[in-house]
Amino acid sequence: MGFVRAAVAVAVSMTVALAGVAHAESTDPGHCQDMQLSVSDGELGARLCTPQRTTDTVLMLMPGAAINALYWDWPVESQTYSFRRALNAAGFAVLLVDRFGTGSSSRPPSFTVTSPREAEAVAGIVAGLRRDGLAEHPPFRRVLYGGVSLSSGIGVLAAVGGAQLDGLLLTGYSHSIDLLGTLAAATTFRPAATDPDPRFAGYDLGYLTTAPGTRERSFAGPGTDPAVLIADEVHVKDTFTPAEMLTGLTSTVGPMTRQITVPVMIVNGSEDKLCSVCASPDALYTAEAPYFAPAARLRAYVLPGSGHALAIAPNTRDYQGAVIEWINSLE
Repeated sequence: MGFVRAAVAVAVSMTVALAGVAHAESTDPGHCQDMQLSVSDGELGARLCTPQRTTDTVLMLMPGAAINALYWDWPVESQTYSFRRALNAAGFAVLLVDRFGTGSSSRPPSFTVTSPREAEAVAGIVAGLRRDGLAEHPPFRRVLYGGVSLSSGIGVLAAVGGAQLDGLLLTGYSHSIDLLGTLAAATTFRPAATDPDPRFAGYDLGYLTTAPGTRERSFAGPGTDPAVLIADEVHVKDTFTPAEMLTGLTSTVGPMTRQITVPVMIVNGSEDKLCSVCASPDALYTAEAPYFAPAARLRAYVLPGSGHALAIAPNTRDYQGAVIEWINSLE
């Protein structure tokens, strides 16, 4: 569909919507700017957050199905649950990018929104970050991508398609899907336009979200903070399309991932109902290793007690620390 080509610099076509927007809390370790990244057939809402000290490393993070980019920058109890803040505190820049139909991104007809289309967007954005930098930040020497569930699949498609990445973080991702758990979650999907939340008014019927009150059962682990669950329903819950889901699932079938030539870290929760091999790091590594070439230097991490939504686990800071240690090891 001619979405984004590497030759198109994101910085050239970018318009900054809100320059110099920082989080209200004075303890925020990052300085954030909200922006719209213009692409050939729409715009993707984004937020660039840079640490207090100079860095040449950036992680591009994209949300998965039925969530927006606030998943990575949790709106309540951010000192604990914001993955973005943890990365900024560790000295890395973070670029949060919403998928089409989520956050402030464009809302094209749902049948046109596919994972390969968004993987092309990722490749173009990565090329722009390397070549031009973004929002007055100079070009980045190292660019990594992180996804969760559906957006992990998008990252795989981007990496296989030639995106110039230095590392790939795949969370909520596995080639061994728990069929019953996945089908149970799928029964909660509804057209977003039928949801009582006014944010979804006007969506075409091909955009889906989760039925009210069902997300804890599908995605959270035991002991999840009730305030976090409320914020998830009110602020983080968002949309996806069937075409995105079906085309994204191709990344979990067959040997596609053996084409990845950059370091890969896979992270899952031990209580993830969508994964059948996530009880322990050894089980996850043993199941996933055959799907990756030696060049991927595969690392597997399982967060004890966490469900599919690693970001809201009570012990999510352990997961944050494990990812930061992995990034540091790539130097």
